[in-house]
Amino acid sequence: MSERPVLRVKRLRPDARLPQRATTSATGFDLYACLEGGSLEVGEEPVLVPTGIAIEAPPGFDAQVRPRSGLSAQGVMVVFGTIDPDYRGEVLVTMYALPYRGPHTVSHGERIAQLAISQVAHLAVEEAAELSPTQRGEGGHGSTGA
Repeated sequence: MSERPVLRVKRLRPDARLPQRATTSATGFDLYACLEGGSLEVGEEPVLVPTGIAIEAPPGFDAQVRPRSGLSAQGVMVVFGTIDPDYRGEVLVTMYALPYRGPHTVSHGERIAQLAISQVAHLAVEEAAELSPTQRGEGGHGSTGA
């Protein structure tokens, strides 16, 4: 029987919270702000929000920072990003607020993003003179009626 893969997490500050799932079926782990000053204002310009943790994904896995839907619905955006498997520094979350909503105050311990872990498919890149045809073809954004 093979051992289950583990996400290793190092607290960089004692008051940092470890990532955790909000429910047993959640596919992402909540990431929490770790702010020495207690709070941070996020406006229209991107701000790096510290989490107080560093991670080590198991070999063959990918870690991605994703927005939380609840914050997105309020006009508080998180930039999607990949944490490279050889990076051992602090996980930082890039956040900004849409202009119409004004600044957002992030508080220490607040859930600010999701950390999604997935298995990586190691594929070779092959140049092709032609690609196989599909029903959609070269149709771009909105070409399927959405």
